Amino acid sequence: MLDQKLKDQFDGLIEKYTELMIGESTPELTEKVKTWALYSHIAKSMPPLVKHWNETYPDAKEGMKELIAEIKELNEEHRAKK
Repeated sequence: MLDQKLKDQFDGLIEKYTELMIGESTPELTEKVKTWALYSHIAKSMPPLVKHWNETYPDAKEGMKELIAEIKELNEEHRAKK
């Protein structure tokens, strides 16, 4: 079980990362960034696993592609404002 203090501190890290990456941090955006970051890490560290998952769940693959595009667009908009 994850220690509550560590969980709270990690949640704060993810919230700040979200804010710095896309300019704001809501619970929904934080969850999207967390999902994107974890998926990206898994795709880089275990590509065969992600390939299998994508083949098994093509609808989820499409959803992830949409999420990745959304995060990228939000990041580009935020960077353009700076």
